[in-house]
Amino acid sequence: MTKFEELHKLKDEMEKDDTLPLKKDAGKLVFGSGNTEATIVAIGEGPGAKESIEGLPFVGQAGKLLDKLLDLAGLERKKVFITNIVHHRPPENRDPLPHEIEAYRKYLDKIIEIIKPKVIITLGRFSMNKFLPDVKISEVHGKVFNIKDVKIVPMYHPAASLRNGKILEAEKSDFEKLKNMVQLT
Repeated sequence: MTKFEELHKLKDEMEKDDTLPLKKDAGKLVFGSGNTEATIVAIGEGPGAKESIEGLPFVGQAGKLLDKLLDLAGLERKKVFITNIVHHRPPENRDPLPHEIEAYRKYLDKIIEIIKPKVIITLGRFSMNKFLPDVKISEVHGKVFNIKDVKIVPMYHPAASLRNGKILEAEKSDFEKLKNMVQLT
């Protein structure tokens, strides 16, 4: 079975899983999108309103900024696989709760297992905390951590950059530095 087929099967499983706590009141499942043969996976926090309607991650304003940031790193969106820590939109766009993150964890773990990325870019503190639970994003953004032969690179969430110019400048700088590492993958 190809990675594409494995991911499609996993997506079907998620769509049938009625135990997922955000599924009932959410729009579409936002599984992930991009290159199933990618060496880089980007993980956001959770779908926004537009993502929940379209069923694709990062299609709103934060997604437009993410595309520009990826470009700074010498990456095209189509060469990266993008997903989220939770795959249904939390009510009123609130942060995902710990039990919700835990409920979706097995699916995110399986996505990572199937794709086998060399680099994981975490976008925001919730996805960062999956790999680096005891750190603050303000202290580690843009740094590289080697965990189980995978480079973990915490970045601010693009939505935070849209709200705060200082964060945007830091994020641009972080993605520009990422360019050198990306060329090695």
